[in-house]
Amino acid sequence: MDIIGVIAEYNPFHTGHKYHIDKIKELYPDSVIIAVISSSFTQRGDISIMNKWDKTKIALLNGIDLVVELPFVFSSQSADVFARGAIKILHELKVQKIVFGSESNDLNLLFSIASIQVNNPKFDLKVKNYLDTGFNYPTSLAKAISDFSLKKIDSPNDLLGISYIKEIIKNNYNMEAITIKRTNNYHGNNNGEILSASEIRNKLNNKLDVDRYLTYNSDILYKNISSREFLFLKYKILADINILKDYQTVDEGIEGRIKKLIDSCDNMNDLVTNIKNKRYTYNRIRRMLTHILTSFTKEEALYDANYIRILGFNSIGKKYLNNIKKELKVPLITNYKSNISNSLDLEYRITKIYSLIVNDTSLIKRELLGPIKIDK
Repeated sequence: MDIIGVIAEYNPFHTGHKYHIDKIKELYPDSVIIAVISSSFTQRGDISIMNKWDKTKIALLNGIDLVVELPFVFSSQSADVFARGAIKILHELKVQKIVFGSESNDLNLLFSIASIQVNNPKFDLKVKNYLDTGFNYPTSLAKAISDFSLKKIDSPNDLLGISYIKEIIKNNYNMEAITIKRTNNYHGNNNGEILSASEIRNKLNNKLDVDRYLTYNSDILYKNISSREFLFLKYKILADINILKDYQTVDEGIEGRIKKLIDSCDNMNDLVTNIKNKRYTYNRIRRMLTHILTSFTKEEALYDANYIRILGFNSIGKKYLNNIKKELKVPLITNYKSNISNSLDLEYRITKIYSLIVNDTSLIKRELLGPIKIDK
């Protein structure tokens, strides 16, 4: 039996994700598929329009066997930090293969680039040199990759895949990386039934129908939450105007720009657009604002994933957990309890903040209950 891991945000779950799961089952028919998913906020800094319990249920109904949580301390940060947390959790769960979508679908190229980044100290120096000239980190990384490999890799899933492979190499994990060719580009749609998550969110913002791109009714998605999120954020910035630099990723004096701009901005897009410059990408700014919104400090960013939070499983997933639980080196958590882990306490706080923004306080009580169980 193959133990397969996937890393996902499901913001929201769509037919492309279903395609990904179906391809895994086609490649590995006798398998257990474990998904590590981010919960309330994503790696790009966006608030999730689908709560983690709906994500879990939909994932289980569409072929995932076991769903575990990627803690906020990893899920809201840069690609390398995101990857470090997710790959470590999958390693602890004894995953043999990680399968991810790739624009290039060139695993040899991705592996060679990851190896260069891990083993060649000149690579980091090259990245730093580009940063020092004023380029942002993704651009500096892409330029360095091109310098060392003579290949241009700048698409998001390939870059994230490189981060996954780097973690496997650095930690000598017994885990194989497998790619599946993406059927559409990052922002657009060249397959009539598959649309990227970002385009689905855009359509929802424009009050357009998206049900054809989903495997469920879109009524469960949170709509028009951007204005509420910005209102909470603006209050938080104004209340903490003198301590913004204490929050994670608020660096290099950027708090000065935030202080200067916050009074004149009326929505999230205005604020991000006005802060953005050559040095700061959209994603970096959104992550920064999410960290301010949630009071996520630089000290809290040092927390580790010293537990595995189970969000849901089917009979296959349950059987697998029962088979390996005595071999696990970290505790399995099935519901929130205080003082087990700093990272878990932080997650509970994040859920409470998220529940206020999406106006769904039932999510707080849901944290105290057990995993979702689906019969297969």
